[in-house]
Amino acid sequence: MTNVLTALKSNRTKIWVGAVTLLLVFYLVVSLQRSVLLMSDPNLVAKAIGVAYLVLPVIGGWALVRELLFGARTERMAKVLEAEGGLPEDTLPRTPAGRIIREAADREFEKYRVEAEAAPEDWRSWFRLSCAYDAAGDRKRARASMRDAVRLFRTGAPQA
Repeated sequence: MTNVLTALKSNRTKIWVGAVTLLLVFYLVVSLQRSVLLMSDPNLVAKAIGVAYLVLPVIGGWALVRELLFGARTERMAKVLEAEGGLPEDTLPRTPAGRIIREAADREFEKYRVEAEAAPEDWRSWFRLSCAYDAAGDRKRARASMRDAVRLFRTGAPQA
């Protein structure tokens, strides 16, 4: 029983991702079914709504696959960096509530920005820069940097 609880705690994020994915897949299947029903209706307005409604599961399925692949690739890169000892250490000071102190994150960010500028073809530097953006609270740039890291990782760009 202890092993099961330990496994659940260590895989909590994956369990939530799986649950949300199942809910989204259920929604997409129901949406697809409803769009087919509307398209089979003799009323032209219902057919048009059915065709328009068909777009939702297509876009939703594409977004789901894209996000799951992004997460899997990011996890794979993190495992490689962890094995190499290249993951950035989480030594930033925190507030009593557990939030990273922004000024400290901004100072730490500069180190990783310089590293990424010095090695723009190394996915490792972009991965670490993404972590620094995330710690500094800039989620949009963190995601963009991680996309760059994934692209470089997948293309097998030369590493430093």
